Amino acid sequence: MAIAAIRWLVRWLPAVAWTCLLGLLPWWVGLPLLLLLALGAVLLARRIAHYAALCRRGLRWGLPGLLFAVQRALGGDLVAWGAALLGALVGFSLVVLMESLLDRRVRRTAHVQVSPEWSELALAPIGPPAHIIELTRADWREVYDVFVDPAGESVRYEADGVGSGRYVFKRGRVIDRASPRYCFGPGGRWFVVSLPQGRGDILWDRQADRMHRLAGWQLCGWEGEQPWLAQEPDGVPTPLHEALGQRRQ
Repeated sequence: MAIAAIRWLVRWLPAVAWTCLLGLLPWWVGLPLLLLLALGAVLLARRIAHYAALCRRGLRWGLPGLLFAVQRALGGDLVAWGAALLGALVGFSLVVLMESLLDRRVRRTAHVQVSPEWSELALAPIGPPAHIIELTRADWREVYDVFVDPAGESVRYEADGVGSGRYVFKRGRVIDRASPRYCFGPGGRWFVVSLPQGRGDILWDRQADRMHRLAGWQLCGWEGEQPWLAQEPDGVPTPLHEALGQRRQ
């Protein structure tokens, strides 16, 4: 119980403190802070996902504090509360719109071309064949305690520092030095977690029980049950076997 209470405080106390701080500050101080968080959420969405998530959380929890500061500046009467409620409706609508635009489905296509000999190209009635690959976006989530995997087994996350911890599976598998950001593959075969500070991803093939720590590579989507990765947010998607080959070079 004590450990659960500590984890609850670690998760929620900073958010509550942030709300109270913006409620005590003048509104003209809190407004630029929220605008900076909105800018950070947009700029970091495709660069460092962990920091982008923190900016979003700061927006969601900071907006009520800012609205309280606004009604306090307007005198705290019924008109002030009405203006604050109207601001809440507009503000949260804009936040939801921004998050939906940032989380919209990203479709990437990659063309794998076969390069035949020049004589075959000369005799071929059409150009080189191409295979269009349509990637499914990874369903990233964030955890601070216990969650259930696709097989129905519980998984425990034990935080050991800021943005770092380890995953403990029921069958004894432990993945350490990982962030609370994780996702499963479409069929549940793969389990992927991010390294702290967005330094890369860890991929665990649960069927073959193989672990891959890929520093500098980030999961960008799935083709069926196969992971595709990229070295940059806007980089060319690469299948796992090619990413492992480039890492060995």
